[in-house]
Amino acid sequence: MAIATINPATGETVKVFEALTAPQIEQALALAQQTFEQYRHTTFEQRSQWLHAAAQILEAEEETFAKVMTLEMGKPLQAAISEVKKCAAVCRFYADHAAKFLADVPVQTDASLSLVRYQPIGAVLAVMPWNFPFWQVFRFAAPALMAGNVGLLKHASNVPQCALAIESILHQAGFPKGAFQTLLIGADQVADLVMDERVKAATLTGSELAGASLAAIAGKQIKKVVLELGGSDPFIVLASADLEAAIATAVTARMLNSGQSCIAAKRFIVIDTLYDEFETRLVEKYQALKVGDPMLPETDIGPLATPGILKDLDQQVQTAIQQGARVLIGGKPLGGAGNFYPPTILTEIPLGSSTAQEELFGPVAMLFRVATLDEAIQLANSTPFGLGASAWTTDAAEQERLTHELEAGSVFINSMVKSDPRLPFGGIKRSGFGRELSIQGIHEFVNIKTVWMK
Repeated sequence: MAIATINPATGETVKVFEALTAPQIEQALALAQQTFEQYRHTTFEQRSQWLHAAAQILEAEEETFAKVMTLEMGKPLQAAISEVKKCAAVCRFYADHAAKFLADVPVQTDASLSLVRYQPIGAVLAVMPWNFPFWQVFRFAAPALMAGNVGLLKHASNVPQCALAIESILHQAGFPKGAFQTLLIGADQVADLVMDERVKAATLTGSELAGASLAAIAGKQIKKVVLELGGSDPFIVLASADLEAAIATAVTARMLNSGQSCIAAKRFIVIDTLYDEFETRLVEKYQALKVGDPMLPETDIGPLATPGILKDLDQQVQTAIQQGARVLIGGKPLGGAGNFYPPTILTEIPLGSSTAQEELFGPVAMLFRVATLDEAIQLANSTPFGLGASAWTTDAAEQERLTHELEAGSVFINSMVKSDPRLPFGGIKRSGFGRELSIQGIHEFVNIKTVWMK
C-alpha cells in the first residue's frame, strides 16, 4: 500500500513516503524499549509539564495543523481547527488528572496494609484511522504517556503528514524521542509488530475487519487490546421532542466530518406523528448544505477521504435502491475531480435488507418510521453495532427506558453523541470493546497490581 498524501478534493498526489524497512522498524522497537526503562521512572509532574507544552504547541499552530488534516483527508477546515483544539483539551485533561487517576488506592483487608497500584506496562501500539487523524491519536497518546507507557503509532496510510506532525509536536514538547514514535508502515507489517515481545498491548480504531484481525493476532500472544470499531448509531425522535432542536442537531450529527464518523447518527428513527414534518424539514436542511473545497470557510461538506470510500458508499446506496429504498435527495457521486458525494437521504428501507444492518460511512442518512417507543427501541437495537445512540424526548419515563434499554456504549438524551475526555468512550457488540478517555481509558493499559503486607 502506498503511503502518500493524495488531496481528496483534487486527486493530486502531493507527497509520497517510503515505508520503513525491517532494520528501521527494529531500531524503533529497540529505542522504545530502551526509553521505557527510563521514562517509566519520570514523575507525573514532569510528564504533565510536557503534555501541557504539547497543548500549547497545538493551539499556537492550530491552523497549520488543521490545513494538514484538510489536505490529507478532506475535512472542512473549520472542523479541522476544532479538532486541534479538542486535542489540546485532552492533553490538559490528562496532564491535570492522571496523577489522581493512577494514585494508590488503599483497601481495608486483614493485612496491615493493602492497596491497588497502577503501573505502566511498556510499549503500546496504536493503529489509528484517517477520519480524525489528530484526535484519535491524542486521545490514545495523552493517557498512555501520562501512565508512563511509550507509544508506537501506525497511522492510516493516507495521512502520513499528520502522523509525522503529531510525533514532532510531542518531541518539541519535551517528551523523549523514544516515548512516542510514528512508524510509516503498511497494514501488512502490523502483525509482526504485535507479535514482537517488546510491544505489550495494542489499540485500534477502524473497521470490523481490521479490529478482528488485530485481536486475533494479539490473542495468540495473550496481549491486551482495545478496539473502537464501526457504528450505525440510531437517532430516535419521539412525540414530546423539541423538534426544532432535533432537526437542527440531526444535520450536524450526520454530516460532521462529511459523514465520516463512527459515532455519527446514521439511522433516524422517528415516531409516526412527527415523521412527515421531520422528513420534509430534514430534506430542506440537507439541500442547503454547501459541498465543495474543504479549505473554504463556507464549505459544509468536503470530499470523502479516498476514491475507494466513494466507490463503496455509492455501491451501498445503489444496493439500497435495488432493495426497495427511495432516494429523497442525492444518491450518486457528483462526478469531476475529487471524491465528492452529496448529502443523501434514503427512506422506505426494508428492515430485513443488508442496508438496514450496515454502516454507511459518508453523508447518507437513513430514515425509518415507527409507531411506538417499543418499536423504536427494537429497531435501534437491531444491528450488529452498539457504539452510541441519541434519543429525543422530554418524557422522564421514556428517557429512563432509553438509557436502560438501548444497546450502546453511550446514550445521549436530547443531544448528539460525542466524545468527551471526562467520560469513557467505546462500544459493545461489533463496535468493539474496552474504553478510551476518562479514568477508565487510562486504566486500560496499566498493570493493576494488588499490594498486600502482613
